[in-house]
Amino acid sequence: MKIVVLDGYAANPGDLSWEPFREFGELTVYDRTAQSDVLQRASDADIIMTNKVIIDAGILSKLKRLKMIGVLATGFNVIDIEAAKQHDVVVCNIPAYSTNSVAQMVFAHILNITNQVDHYARQNREGQWGRIPDFTYWDGTIHELAGMTLGIVGLGNIGSKVATIAKDFGMDVFAFTTKNSSDLPAGIQKTTMDGLWGVSDILTLHCPLTLTTRELINKKSLKKMKHGAILINTARGPLVNEQDVADALQSGQLAGYGADVMCSEPPAGDNPLLMQPNAYITPHVAWATKEARTRMMEIALSNMKAFIDGNPQNVVNP
Repeated sequence: MKIVVLDGYAANPGDLSWEPFREFGELTVYDRTAQSDVLQRASDADIIMTNKVIIDAGILSKLKRLKMIGVLATGFNVIDIEAAKQHDVVVCNIPAYSTNSVAQMVFAHILNITNQVDHYARQNREGQWGRIPDFTYWDGTIHELAGMTLGIVGLGNIGSKVATIAKDFGMDVFAFTTKNSSDLPAGIQKTTMDGLWGVSDILTLHCPLTLTTRELINKKSLKKMKHGAILINTARGPLVNEQDVADALQSGQLAGYGADVMCSEPPAGDNPLLMQPNAYITPHVAWATKEARTRMMEIALSNMKAFIDGNPQNVVNP
């Protein structure tokens, strides 16, 4: 059995171990793989593992030994699922491994914006506090979350965890979700998308990227939001039109934008959001706590063992 990891660096830059995977066969781990090198590196693989390397129909048609693709992520849009099924290749993903970590990042962004943590830390490094006669210093309005309304787009694992935390902060929680109102936990009110625009002091995105959700946040929807609202995106970059968000920050329609994802990663230097002082962008690290990555590796190993034992799990192309 030959196992090839095409882009293992993001999941494991060296602080975790690939050794347990060697139990199942000959293992080769590449930190990164250019698209042009996929066929050469995976030509005789029985199992390949990928995070962001694309495995399309053309590649699948040429990998004659391939039996399984392990996706080192929850999202599996890098794989042509139908083509994999046609070639009898089982595709397994890793669901829910980063729920706590991503929800934590949502509130890291929210609290940074509402409490201006980065702003005051920078001012203190510049000596601003030491130049005033008082025991306290602030130069703008800071807010508490209790009593604010949080709007959530999507109530999957992460959206539901965010809702739980929000309620603990004393926030009112509204959600746009396909779930029935009767199935929602106490304290979460279901509403329409238009209803969510109007009610949310803070809006956070937790929906998948589809044809209908691409650029869900645009000039038109931003105008429907409360003036001075906060927008959080830890889901997928293309859920927002980045130029429209930058314009909304510039005009004050949005008070802040906290994001861990962008349309192009890494972003170009002239990305309009990078020029906005109230846009706080982290480099797609919400999922990357050591605890979450450890769970991911454990589930990836479990997926491989289950497949080899003839009982595949977390299959996305049954």
